[in-house]
Amino acid sequence: MAIRIPGWCVILLLFLSPARLSAKDRIVIKSPDQQIVFTFSLIKKSASYQVGFKSKPMVAPSPLGLVFADGSFGENLRIKGAARMDSTLDYELFTGKASQVHSRYRQVVIALQEITHPFRQVDLEVRVFDDGIAFRYRFPKAEKTDELVLLDEKTSFRFAGNPTVHTLCLPGYTSSHEGFYTHLPLNQMVEDTLMDMPTLLQYPDGTCVGITEAALLDYAGMYLSRQGDALVSKLSPLPGQTNVKVKARLPHHSPWRVLMIGDRVGTLMESHILTSLNAPCAFKDLSWLKPGKTTFPWWNGNVVPDTLNAPGNNFVTAQYYIDFCARNGIAYHSVVEYGLHQWYVDDGTNFQPGPNADVTTPVPGLNMQEICDYARTKGVGIRVWVHWAALYPKLDSAFALFEKWGLAGMMIDFMDRDDQQMVNIQTEMLQKAAAHRLHIQFHGAYKPSGLHRTYPNEFTREGTLNYETNKWDRAGLSPDHDIDIPFTRMLAGSTDYHLGGFRAVPPAEFKAQYTRPLMLGTRAHMLAMYVVLENYLQMLCDYPAAYEGEAGFSFLCTVPTTWDETLVLNATLNEQVTIARRKQDRWYLGAINNNKARTIPVSFGFLGEGDYTAEIFSDAADAAQFPNHLIHELRTINRATRMNLELAAGGGWVMVVSKK
Repeated sequence: MAIRIPGWCVILLLFLSPARLSAKDRIVIKSPDQQIVFTFSLIKKSASYQVGFKSKPMVAPSPLGLVFADGSFGENLRIKGAARMDSTLDYELFTGKASQVHSRYRQVVIALQEITHPFRQVDLEVRVFDDGIAFRYRFPKAEKTDELVLLDEKTSFRFAGNPTVHTLCLPGYTSSHEGFYTHLPLNQMVEDTLMDMPTLLQYPDGTCVGITEAALLDYAGMYLSRQGDALVSKLSPLPGQTNVKVKARLPHHSPWRVLMIGDRVGTLMESHILTSLNAPCAFKDLSWLKPGKTTFPWWNGNVVPDTLNAPGNNFVTAQYYIDFCARNGIAYHSVVEYGLHQWYVDDGTNFQPGPNADVTTPVPGLNMQEICDYARTKGVGIRVWVHWAALYPKLDSAFALFEKWGLAGMMIDFMDRDDQQMVNIQTEMLQKAAAHRLHIQFHGAYKPSGLHRTYPNEFTREGTLNYETNKWDRAGLSPDHDIDIPFTRMLAGSTDYHLGGFRAVPPAEFKAQYTRPLMLGTRAHMLAMYVVLENYLQMLCDYPAAYEGEAGFSFLCTVPTTWDETLVLNATLNEQVTIARRKQDRWYLGAINNNKARTIPVSFGFLGEGDYTAEIFSDAADAAQFPNHLIHELRTINRATRMNLELAAGGGWVMVVSKK
């Protein structure tokens, strides 16, 4: 009689097979709470690892390897030694979803050496946290060379079972990292398609794994690609060729390869594993650094009143927006362009720099010193937009001049690469900007990797298809896309999204408008995006008259951009999310959903004892026809309160909670 073995048993046997290996070929390390188990094995002298979570297989035995210019590394290995360490981290984040972080991990550094010529050594450094694992390759000094030339990295992830993959597929390595997300079972993902990170995988029981990288410095950015039953790493090649990915001097190391793990997706969204894998703050004095909200008039079309004298790239236009910021407590005004021409001299087209682009010379009629001086008297900071290729050749002189003018920071745009050269350019920009007391907002840029712990002047990154497309896309950006972002791109950190459009219309009435763009989703949805999305430099993209006197604008004036604590109260992939964030003694709650109306239960057990005043903005009953309509109410709540949030299609809900 034939004996049939269930599929899950086969997976479990595969997962446990390295137990037969001798102790010298197998190293096990567990998370502090014992729930995550990382096992490194030499299977037939080849490097492999696996991961278990709560006694279940998660990553089946997966090969590790590297391809150097002088050959491959990953086979014919021996474990030369292993050093273990337990550690607790307690640190402050100047910018972040929490101000104080407590993190525990266990670490092992495994020295791997080839047993045949050329006897190279690579150390695998592994850290296991309560909410995930991370590992990186360390390349020690070598006797015969001091140069690292890496052609490929063969890191693989063979997931047990067939989880659903939520990812952004890209056509190539040169990308603004903007697009719509794919949601497919792992075995249905098209092979060899480039997948951006973070990528989220979810199992039927709700267990989630997020794959990304931390501390991306002096190395190529990493992607994923399905090859057979595994996701395999792909590195962005250096410009002008396709073979070489990394060139560096020894010793060196890769970024951390990170698996965020939890039995609910909210665990991943609350995680601090990325910042915990980065170095402490590199700056001693942060008194000059001020997270906050900013105008961005390019989005609305530089709308000004008809009574304004001679609008343009000039003082009176800037003054109009500066005065608006001063009246409403908005930290920054952004000087970008007018009439589709940058604020600085440039003979290029479509915002691309020409041969005579000069970011140190404003266009005629624009006196940046005058604008900065006026803004200072109003308590408002001035920022500028620059194309990276126009800025970088004059980086030192430009930053020195920007500091002299009194600029607070800038958006650097159109970077569209994450090869090692571009990674190093961005690091240099952060370091030199800090020396001149400037913050940075990267656009057309790759994902964050937790570097805002080290360089807190990195306020935010784009890397998302966002509301700027409403200016030209006839379909408009749907709330169905909005709901993807917290579960995917936001796992990596701060996410710029061009928030603040106050002209919502029903889908049938939407049309692309380059000036005064329209929005899909309700106004309550827009308000909630300021809480749901992590961003230390949130935009108010619309023009002053679109805001002042409008329902919900008071919330935009007061909602913070950095937080002391973050909790995910409710989250369902592709459907809805409710997040609570605390700033000092106030809680701000935001909920958004996709294009289906639904009721979301919320409880308040996270509050302390006593009664609280809750200011609430929610969708009006007629939101389907009039999506800008809001219900604004005050209620008394306490930690025993239970509420059912009625969200319209594409709707939202926000609450500000203060102790009575």
